[in-house]
Amino acid sequence: MSDSDGKKTLGLGRGPGQVKQSFSHGRTKNVVVETKRKRVVVPKPAGGGGSAAPNARGPASGGDPKKRPAGITDAELARRMKALAAANAVEAEEAEKRAADDKARAEDRERRRAEIDAKEREEQERAEKAKAKLEEEDRKKREEEAAKASAAAASAAPAASPEGAAVPSSAPRGGTKPAPVKRDRDNNERRDNKSSRARDDNARRSGKLTLNQALTGGEGGRQKSMAAMKRKQERARQKAMGGAQEREKVMRTVQLPEAITVSELANRMTERVSDVVKSLMNSGIMATQNQSIDADTAELVIEEFGHTVQRVSDADVEDVIAPIEDDAADLKDRPPVITIMGHVDHGKTSLLDAIRKANVTGGEAGGITQHIGAYQVTTDTGAVLSFLDTPGHAAFTSMRARGAQVTDIVVLVVAADDAVMPQTVEAINHAKAANVPMIVAINKIDVPGANPDKVRTDLLQHEVMVEKMSGEVQDVEVSAVKGTGLEELLEAIALQAEILELKSNPGRAAQGAVIEAQLDVGRGPVATVLIQNGTLRQGDIFVVGEQWGKVRAMENDKGDRVKEAGPSVPVEVLGLNGTPEAGDVLNVVDTEAQAREIAEYRANAAKEKRAAAGAATTLEQLMQKAKEDQEVAELPILVKTDVQGSAEAIVQAMEKIGNDEVRVRVLHSGVGAITESDIGLAEASGAPVIGFNVRANASARSTANQKGIEIRYYSVIYDLVDDVKAAASGLLSAEVRENFIGYASIKEVFKVSNVGRVAGCLVTEGVARRSAGVRLLRDNVVIHEGTLKTLKRFKDEVAEVQSGQECGMAFENYEDIREDDVIEIFEREEVERTLA
Repeated sequence: MSDSDGKKTLGLGRGPGQVKQSFSHGRTKNVVVETKRKRVVVPKPAGGGGSAAPNARGPASGGDPKKRPAGITDAELARRMKALAAANAVEAEEAEKRAADDKARAEDRERRRAEIDAKEREEQERAEKAKAKLEEEDRKKREEEAAKASAAAASAAPAASPEGAAVPSSAPRGGTKPAPVKRDRDNNERRDNKSSRARDDNARRSGKLTLNQALTGGEGGRQKSMAAMKRKQERARQKAMGGAQEREKVMRTVQLPEAITVSELANRMTERVSDVVKSLMNSGIMATQNQSIDADTAELVIEEFGHTVQRVSDADVEDVIAPIEDDAADLKDRPPVITIMGHVDHGKTSLLDAIRKANVTGGEAGGITQHIGAYQVTTDTGAVLSFLDTPGHAAFTSMRARGAQVTDIVVLVVAADDAVMPQTVEAINHAKAANVPMIVAINKIDVPGANPDKVRTDLLQHEVMVEKMSGEVQDVEVSAVKGTGLEELLEAIALQAEILELKSNPGRAAQGAVIEAQLDVGRGPVATVLIQNGTLRQGDIFVVGEQWGKVRAMENDKGDRVKEAGPSVPVEVLGLNGTPEAGDVLNVVDTEAQAREIAEYRANAAKEKRAAAGAATTLEQLMQKAKEDQEVAELPILVKTDVQGSAEAIVQAMEKIGNDEVRVRVLHSGVGAITESDIGLAEASGAPVIGFNVRANASARSTANQKGIEIRYYSVIYDLVDDVKAAASGLLSAEVRENFIGYASIKEVFKVSNVGRVAGCLVTEGVARRSAGVRLLRDNVVIHEGTLKTLKRFKDEVAEVQSGQECGMAFENYEDIREDDVIEIFEREEVERTLA
């Protein structure tokens, strides 16, 4: 840049200057630069130099007003100087306090270090004394042994030299033994002094003093813990006592199942896995820690390590839920459990609705009960009763059996206008098998034509004698519609419960029975459980059948959440890992591991049982079964229901459908909605899918439409059984029936060219048709059966010939015709068969 380019140079004056900045691509920018003088404030002592502060500029500035900072008065300057002096005083006081604290910490560190050193010296001296005492005892023992040996030698050889009776050389060696102890102590002290001097030199040479070093006295950030100090002292004591002693091995009793992994075996023996693997390798068995070995091999390994073997079986895992005898003092009264049983449509649910003042029947499909329900009712007198409502349809036999097994009292409902029916008899048998007392409720006494006495008379045929017939069974006439006799029924139940003296222990772990189970879309697997003993609480871990879980929530029969459920209380339990079977027993266990182990054992046992039941024992039996299956037509179906009890009832009903020619085979039955996997199984087996009170999800419906799989929905078990029975009937071969339509006798036989032998006949009975079948009878014996080749009346071919007329007949592929033979004419028709 030249001086003649017209640009102003940048000066150092007071006024603002301009600088031109150049950028790439020819861009420039003017920048204004202004320098400002820094304002300096110099304190001025009051009184014109009367202050004794060691500030060299203080008197000069105070004496010379020109050098005083601009805008500062004498009073302001005095205040500032006073504040400065106070700050200096505070700073000096804090410095003194810090110095005193540092001195106190240093003294405390020295005191602690001295205590530790004194303690170590005491321990060392104690160990040295113990070592010296042991050595002295050793020496004396050796001297005594040597003296005994010399005395024995002297008595054996009295003529021996006097040197043989001299004191053994070990005695003087033992007498000078404490000298090395003192030498060792001096060496240790010199070593400690040398290490402390080295530590002090390192601390002195370290350049910076950190906060960590200041607080710990230069020893670093961590000091030894008390456990480390004790271990150090123990090692020193063992060293002084003559070396480390081996820890005594603990012999254990090892529980050995039928099969066990190598790692679990090592864990139960508290041995290292590598040692167990090495032992197996020495025995010629190459196994890793995750492989299983049999019980015999594991027993050899356990005995090799010196432990004791205790053989256990897989079934021992259920010992934790073994029945416990309750103390009589812990037993308390519990509500009775009443099961209402009877024939279908005899008013069981309506009677319970009248007692509960509810309307369950209105919500049942078809007006019939198809699930087992559990309810708890509080009567007007304050008594609490637990009711079980069972279905009356013939398909729900297992449900009624379960209800009879968990109940205390059975209320047998019989309609006064219908008397004893098949399911009534079945309910009586269930009650007798369970040894449960029975109360007969004669319902529908308000219906025209009701005859309660006929009900009592019919019950006598089944060994049920009511009180009015001089028996012991209570009977009550009731009307569920009008509410007649309900109070008498509740009084009879209360009287029977009082006779039974029902008691249980609510303080023990809960035990109950699964009345019903279902798979809810929003809540997962849900089980209706009747608590029989103990108290079930939220958070309890339990095992039920092949499933286990933790009580996440409980709901009573009204849908309210409860925290606990005592004896005879029905609740819905949420928190299972799967849907249990109806009738399974619920037991509360201590830990989740126990519950999982018991559930896995039960699942494996059930799987092995099913495999053993389905396997053919011999090849001949397998071939025979395959031959029988070839002769029997099967109708495969898939069943999905809303609850487990309905699935069980439907499967049992399907097994009863069929005969020697056709049968229904349930490929799969489950609880919950119809899924895509169900459609896949149905496609592979060519089976329809039946949904009972459930529906298919969207993906399952679309897949079924694409693949042409039929899905049928039902809500009443009557319709389901009838439709399946009709479908199975379609697999039956049609029944062929023969209808005899006429007879003809042969009068003469002709031979016609291009036709063969033709019989001249007289139709003696019925009609002769060209399309019908014929049999040739000779002396009432069938000679031939076939069809007609031709049927002529005079010279014309006709379709049929009536009785009393003559005609000509020729058989198809048969010519052995004689006079006086009889021709039987018949027609065949196929009749469809149905399953009974």
